[in-house]
Amino acid sequence: MTGTDTAVEPRRFTVARDAGVTLVGEVWEPAGPDGAAIDDILMLHGGAQTRHAWTRAARRLAAEGYRVTAMDARGHGDSDWDPEGDYDIHRMAEDLEAIIAARFVARRPVIVGASLGGMTAMLSLGSGADVARALVLVDVTPRIEAAGVQRIGEFMRSGFDGFASLDEAADAIAAYQPHRKRPPNTDGLRKNLRLREDGRWHWHWDPRFAGNASADNAEIGNAFFETLVPKIQQPTLLIRGSASDIVSDDTVRHLLELLPHAYTMEVPDAGHMVAGDDNAVFLDQLEWFLTEIVGAPGE
Repeated sequence: MTGTDTAVEPRRFTVARDAGVTLVGEVWEPAGPDGAAIDDILMLHGGAQTRHAWTRAARRLAAEGYRVTAMDARGHGDSDWDPEGDYDIHRMAEDLEAIIAARFVARRPVIVGASLGGMTAMLSLGSGADVARALVLVDVTPRIEAAGVQRIGEFMRSGFDGFASLDEAADAIAAYQPHRKRPPNTDGLRKNLRLREDGRWHWHWDPRFAGNASADNAEIGNAFFETLVPKIQQPTLLIRGSASDIVSDDTVRHLLELLPHAYTMEVPDAGHMVAGDDNAVFLDQLEWFLTEIVGAPGE
């Protein structure tokens, strides 16, 4: 496809959940003259991110005729924090199934899930939930590298006290992601950070979530997904970063053993944050899958 960027803005919506928790999302309608969508895409961000991680991708996909929905997971972005600090993957899967029931009644979407979002989708689909007509995993596999998860957890926990300025936060990100050029303008971080009463900038997610990001939990999750993933029947694509410390050649081979019908692609020089590192190549690979493998609904 050869669509270009569009000035269309997303429409915000909410989904009510249990215990008074409200999930927040936004939908990008197709920018074509008739507004008819080629297909529905639901984008789920990774842990400690927000729906804004998908903004550039959603804008381009909407310009090319897709209806794109991006969600803030429980405890992230504008969605409410869990009152008990419960961010177990099963709770996230329950949220996903509620979102599908509320927003995708006519047809199931193609789910694009990065890291935590991909794990959530794998759990729902592997458990037999009818939540998607196809699945795109973004730098996540049923077995992930525990050392990479530990590194992510350490980065998340290092910011518990907040930052004195956006520049300080940008420096911390640059140290964590040395392969990515530090942006000269830090205003974009305002979507991921909030200035709180203590006068410091804090990540826009519940700090209790960070306790799940550990090597021990990664090993437990690896064993758990081993039994679920082979049950996934939907067309599946893995898009990985070649420099990822979460997905390795071994974990890709393991995915294909469990899910022989899956396709795999690699974004050169990208780390775990694949779309952020090279959005153009990521989208080219995604759109190949959407057009050549998934096709329009009913095909």
